[in-house]
Amino acid sequence: MSRWVEKRTRSVLPVYFAGAVWLLAGLVLPLYSLWALAATAVVSAAVWLVTRRLCPDRITRMEMPFMTGREDVDAMLESVQQKLADLHRLDEAIPDTGLSASIRRMETAGRSILAEVEAHPEKAPQIRRFANYYLPDAVRILELYARLEGQDVQGGNAASVRREVETNAASIATAFENQLDSLFAADALDLSADLEVLNGMLRGQGLTGSDFAQKPEEQ
Repeated sequence: MSRWVEKRTRSVLPVYFAGAVWLLAGLVLPLYSLWALAATAVVSAAVWLVTRRLCPDRITRMEMPFMTGREDVDAMLESVQQKLADLHRLDEAIPDTGLSASIRRMETAGRSILAEVEAHPEKAPQIRRFANYYLPDAVRILELYARLEGQDVQGGNAASVRREVETNAASIATAFENQLDSLFAADALDLSADLEVLNGMLRGQGLTGSDFAQKPEEQ
């Protein structure tokens, strides 16, 4: 589900230009005369149309707030969304392609988690550790890495931090993907049970397998 809405704002410049026509006309034309009023109105309308084409509407994108009906869940989702925005920023700031790929996996899984919990707020308890610990810690670690890279810090400790982050980033991404997968565990069990019941009913009515084609129609 998209978290963005577009707001369209019309430019006020066409109105200002059209109004300026009337001000100028008042200085040089006898606006008390019908012909002067008609001429000014025509010119003003023409100016408005031209400037309307030259000054298109301004479109701004705004992020929608979460509205699950539960304030604690909305607050948690807002926090997760902010951390995912930090991940996106870090992905753009870190040049290492392998690490960047892992960050994108984290962000993709995180946004899918957001969408699922927004649609099903009752699943929120399942992601509290993810929201409060795993995701913030991942962002903090990557921010340290980005700072070391940006400042070109040398030395054994800095190099060790870089190696640790690069080595473990893929594992963190996999953990995020497993967190997403766990949200569907109960759904998978329910679906399996429903399919078993449905198959049992169909078998009971002789509607599965080759017997169905040979079964005579009831009179």
